[in-house]
Amino acid sequence: MRLYSGMSTDFIRDTTRNQVAEKLKAAFLAYYRHNPSPGEVGSWRNSLRAVKDVLEIGGLNDHGILLEYQLPLSSKRLDCMVVGRNDDNADNAIILELKQWESCEKSDADNLVRSWVGGGKRDLLHPSVQVGQYAQYLADTHTAFHEGPAPVALSACSYLHNYMPLPDDPILASKFKSVLCDYPLFDANGADALADHLVSRLRGAHGREVLDRIETSRLRPSRKLMDHVAGTIASHSPWILLDEQLVVYERIRAAVRTGLRGRKKQVVLVRGGPGTGKSVLAINLMAEFLREGRNAQYATGSRAFTETLRHIVGRRSAATFKYFNSYGRALQDEVDVLLCDEAHRIRATSSNRFTPKAERSSKQQIHEITDAASVSVFFVDDRQAVKPDEVGSADHILQHAAEIGATVSEHQLEVQFRCAGSDGFINWIDNTLGIRRTANVIWDGADGFDFRIIDSPEQLDGLIRSRTEQGFTARLAAGFCWPWSQPGTDGTLIDDVVVGDFRRPWNARPEAKRLAPGIPPAPLWATDPGGVDQVGCVYTIQGFELDYVGILWGLDLAYDLDGRTWVAHKEHSSDSTVKRAKERFMELLKNTYRVLLSRGMKGCYIHFLDKDTERFVRTRIEASLTPGEQDLPIAAESGGPGYEGG
Repeated sequence: MRLYSGMSTDFIRDTTRNQVAEKLKAAFLAYYRHNPSPGEVGSWRNSLRAVKDVLEIGGLNDHGILLEYQLPLSSKRLDCMVVGRNDDNADNAIILELKQWESCEKSDADNLVRSWVGGGKRDLLHPSVQVGQYAQYLADTHTAFHEGPAPVALSACSYLHNYMPLPDDPILASKFKSVLCDYPLFDANGADALADHLVSRLRGAHGREVLDRIETSRLRPSRKLMDHVAGTIASHSPWILLDEQLVVYERIRAAVRTGLRGRKKQVVLVRGGPGTGKSVLAINLMAEFLREGRNAQYATGSRAFTETLRHIVGRRSAATFKYFNSYGRALQDEVDVLLCDEAHRIRATSSNRFTPKAERSSKQQIHEITDAASVSVFFVDDRQAVKPDEVGSADHILQHAAEIGATVSEHQLEVQFRCAGSDGFINWIDNTLGIRRTANVIWDGADGFDFRIIDSPEQLDGLIRSRTEQGFTARLAAGFCWPWSQPGTDGTLIDDVVVGDFRRPWNARPEAKRLAPGIPPAPLWATDPGGVDQVGCVYTIQGFELDYVGILWGLDLAYDLDGRTWVAHKEHSSDSTVKRAKERFMELLKNTYRVLLSRGMKGCYIHFLDKDTERFVRTRIEASLTPGEQDLPIAAESGGPGYEGG
C-alpha cells in the first residue's frame, strides 16, 4: 500500500501547485476511513517541498516516486522512495526518511537521540538507524529487492531539511559513525549533496519500469532472512524436540505440504498445558519451514515474548515474528504458514482502546489470521487466558474453522518439560486451585522439583537472588494486587509492591520510553539481568520459562477455610481490565496464578499474604514437607461445599 505513486515530473508539478499534500490526504481517507491529523498533513507540505527542491537541483525528471509506502504486514510507512536506474542500467531504489527536527540532544541509550516531537522531548531512533531498519525490513520481505537474477538495489538515507548541526552535534556523534556511513544523513545545508547522492545511483532514469516492478512484486521473505532466522533457532541448543513433540512436528509438516497443494484452508490445532513444549515446537517448525523456503511467520499476543524472540534472533526477525493484530490488512493467503503461539490470547477483534475510532473494525481477529494464511497452526491452552477479551479457546478456533470450511487436524501434547518434568505438579496446581479435578490432591515432593512456602517477602527475594548468583534464571513475580506507576522523571521505577517493610517496583510499564540505566524495558524483563530487581506481573512473565520462580500471592485470590471455597476479592486487585470481567473474574484470577506457578523448570517458591490461603495450601502438601501444619483439616479431599477441586 502507498498513498502516492507517480513520476518525478508529476510529483514536482503537484508539489509546486500545493496539491501533493491534498492528494495524500484524500488517499489516506480512502484507505484508512478517517482523515490524517493536521500535523501529519503539515509535515507532508513542508518536507515534500524540500524533496521537490532536491529533485529539481539534480535534474531527476524521469524517475519514479512512492510516498507513504507501507512496509509489508506492518503499520510503518516509508516517507519517500525515489527509483530509477544507474549508469549500468541496473534498477535502483533509494528510501528517504524525512524529518522536521531542528536540534537534538544525546541519549545514554545506544541508537537513540533526544528531540522535540509531539509536544515534548523524547528518546527516538537516530534517523540513520531508523531508515536502515526500514531498508533491511523491505529488502528481507519484498521480492523486488531479493528475487530474480538482478533484484532492485535498495539503499537509504535521511534528510533533516530544517536541521543546522552544531559543533560536536549529538546526531553526528562517533557512536553513529558506522550507521552514518551506511545510511547517510543530510541536513539543512545538504540539498546539493543529497541531489548528488541520488544522481549517483539514479542517473540512468527509466523510473517508470522500476516503479512498476516494485508495485507488482509481492511479500515473501528473502532466502538470507530465512537462513538467518532458521540458523539462529537451530543453534539455540535448548530448542530441541523430543518424543511426542517430534511426532506432532512431523504431522504438522505433512499437513502444511497438503495444505499448500490444495485449495482449502488448513487449520491445525495443538493443545497442551504449561510446559508441554508448545513454543519449542512452534519455533522449530518456524525454522524448518523457512529452511524449506516457505513464507512462514510466527505470531503471538504477547509483546514480552515476541520482543524477546526478536532480541534473541536479531532485529531483522521483526519481518517474521509478528503479533496477532498484524494481519488486518493482509492479502488473502499472503502467508504460507502462520504459527500462532499462545493462541488462547487471540482477541475478539484487533481493535483496542488505543485504536482510533475511524480505524476500528468488527472483523474477528481469528478471521484476519486465517484469511492471511493458507495454513494456520494454533497452539492453545484454554486455562491460560488471563484477560476477559482473550477468546482464543480451542472451541473458538474449531467453530471458526467449520464456518470457513477449513480442513482441520488436531493434536495433543502431554509430556511435561517444565517443573522438573513433573506432570504431578501441574496437575496439583489445577486441583488445588479448583480448575479441574486430578489425581494429584497432595504434593509429595516427587521428581526433584523444589517447591517451598517462604515465610517472608525478604526471604523470597533473597532466595531468588541467590539462584541468579548461582547462574540460574530466576525472577520474582506477583499477583496484580498493587498499582503500577509510570517511571519517575529521571527514569527510575516507583516501589509499588509493598509488603510491610519490603518494597520493590514492578517491571517497567510496556509503554515506558525512557528508563534509568540498568532497568530493562518490559519485553526484556525476564531475560535481562537487571530484571531481578523488579517484580514481574503475569502479562510480562507469561510465555517464559525460568529455572526458578518466586511468587508473592496477594489478597485478590484467597481461600475461605470455613466455607471451603476460593473467594475472589476485587477490592484487592489493581488489574482494572480483569475486574471488569464480572462473572469471569474468579476464573481469570485462577488462570493468572496457574500461569505464575507454572513458570519454573526447577523450582517454585511462594510467600502468601493471606495466612488462611497459606494454611489451606499446606494441607495440600505431604505432611513431611510442612511441619507444624498437620492439625489443619484437608478440606478439599472431600470436595467440601462450594469447592470446585476434589
